Amino acid sequence: MAADLPQPPSPPSDTEETSPPRKRPRTRAPPQAAASVSTTTTTKMTSPQDAPPMPDAQVHRFPIQPLNRFRGASATIKRPREVAHFSYDENHEYRDDESSINYYVPPPMGVDLKGGFDTFRHYEEKEDPHLDSLLKALVSKERQAGSETRAQADFLTWRGMMTKDNFAEFGMFATLHDGTIYIEEDFPSRFAERAAEGDRPAPRYQHPDQQSHEMMMYWGYKFETLALIPTPPESTPREEIEKHQRSVVSNHAQHCSIVNTSFGPHSLILGGEVDGLLAPKPTDPDAPVQWVELKTSEELPPSHQQQQRDILKFERKLLKFWAQSFLLGVPKITVGFRSKAGILKGLQTFNTHEIPGMVRRGTNCWDGNVCINFATAFLAWLKEVVKDKGVYSIVLKKKSGVVEARRIKDGTGGIVSEDFLEWRRTKDRTGASATEENSGKDETHQKHVTL
Repeated sequence: MAADLPQPPSPPSDTEETSPPRKRPRTRAPPQAAASVSTTTTTKMTSPQDAPPMPDAQVHRFPIQPLNRFRGASATIKRPREVAHFSYDENHEYRDDESSINYYVPPPMGVDLKGGFDTFRHYEEKEDPHLDSLLKALVSKERQAGSETRAQADFLTWRGMMTKDNFAEFGMFATLHDGTIYIEEDFPSRFAERAAEGDRPAPRYQHPDQQSHEMMMYWGYKFETLALIPTPPESTPREEIEKHQRSVVSNHAQHCSIVNTSFGPHSLILGGEVDGLLAPKPTDPDAPVQWVELKTSEELPPSHQQQQRDILKFERKLLKFWAQSFLLGVPKITVGFRSKAGILKGLQTFNTHEIPGMVRRGTNCWDGNVCINFATAFLAWLKEVVKDKGVYSIVLKKKSGVVEARRIKDGTGGIVSEDFLEWRRTKDRTGASATEENSGKDETHQKHVTL
């Protein structure tokens, strides 16, 4: 057992919504691929989703193994800075405001997280959302900031594309527009997988303490309902807090933060949902925002009964907790520890930046520097691959150990919305007109500002 590991109430269940990243597949890249970071071949491709086949599509490969090449000091990371935001309301409709921001309150202990499951309002995407809401928020920000301001980065995507299950498997699409690579999830494949999971028959035998996947996913949302309220706690009467904690659980309303950050020389604009605030947002846009991420996990056995596998299971789970919070600049993670039956037993708050060191002193089952260096190398590879216009498929198949990318169709595939493209065309025309009018004037008035 790791002496430096905190002793909270315990480890997670692999079937829970906030389950730990799966164990890295013990695979080795093909010898030719392992010899260099990127190799290319030519092959005949088949048509994924609605993409027409492109003959002789070039396949680019990025081997994951050996991971040792990513060890050492991490690449330089720029602290995430919020540049825009938006909300989804109780009907999951987009709102250009902060109306869905919540504030953290300590939840009551001993609550049964199964309570209210029958009335749960569960929102699940039925149509491909692409990057539409993220781009809509950036357009709104650019309109407010004026003609000289432009959201610009090497990459633009949702945070989830940067935390894809710790090298397990993933599918993405990417396209290049105006110097930025836009990346989105392969939604059709995920939707099909979700449908297939729903059609699978229940196991013939299930342990009495084992809960359904749907129930364990619900526990996380129930925990959020107990720990988040829509108004600052210090100005909210106790009876209002308790009333909210008894309300119907729903995941329709969300607040999303959009940040500017970088991994080494690669700049990124990332968007992702944030759970709540520990304190009101600062008026200084450069000051860190005191977000808190909420997670649930099965309680650890008492310290005298803990075994190495208990600690290992929990520390593996911390990888995903850390990555999700680290990417958006969320400084705190509060974990609600619950029993196998879903009873909330205890709380522990972790400082996000301290988690890699805690794991290094404990089981050392993952290395934050390796994660950062892997992401940096992967982004560099993508820059070399996605050089031309069109849609690219980026896939890591289960146990393959190699990411493959190929160009599959022309256009942008809906990854970049038409509204965003039209806004940028209008902005470019306006900028060109302004340049003509100001020709010969002081060049300081032609300054280009990046969000």
